[in-house]
Amino acid sequence: MEADGGSRGNPGPAGYGALVWDADRSAVLAEAKSAIGTATNNVAEYRGLIAGLEAAAELGADEVDVYMDSKLVVEQMAGRWRVKHPDLAPLHRHAAQLARGFARVGYSWIPRERNSDADRLANQAMDAAAGTEADDDPPADTVAGDPPAGADAEDGRGPIQHGCPRSRANTIEGGTSEVMRNILAERVLGLPGDLRADAGMPWKEVPRG
Repeated sequence: MEADGGSRGNPGPAGYGALVWDADRSAVLAEAKSAIGTATNNVAEYRGLIAGLEAAAELGADEVDVYMDSKLVVEQMAGRWRVKHPDLAPLHRHAAQLARGFARVGYSWIPRERNSDADRLANQAMDAAAGTEADDDPPADTVAGDPPAGADAEDGRGPIQHGCPRSRANTIEGGTSEVMRNILAERVLGLPGDLRADAGMPWKEVPRG
């Protein structure tokens, strides 16, 4: 039996994979894979071991040789290392309980490149979970701030107004600000105003056009 677990971030989105081979490793008898949400890499490794042991038990196996690339899990399950992390303790107990259902269980560490089948299953599980989450996001061609469908008909505002609820109006707000600055300069600060040819002329006599 081979098992693997991984997380993209530690902790991060995690998943595991496990597969059970026949005695001469010529055929895969069972596979298991699943995403497990946010977890650490070691938690995912233990979940992969548990899934593999459960699959072997369902097949009626008497003896199981476990191969994993997690040195921590292998050494802890073999009884050579203590389980100190509180998140791993219940998983270790669960795996040990499953192991007691077999006549013999052996644990061996293997390099990651030799655990590629279980690693592939774990990554497939994480990829599938990531794809499911991505489907809930807005379409790629939707820009943040776009109005919902039908918004124009409901409130009379177009997409520009929805995206920019208050934008500067150059010809009104900007012009009004300029006039107010001139008035303040002349009437409050006493600064000279602009020289104008129509200064002092009645409004009706001011040339237009």
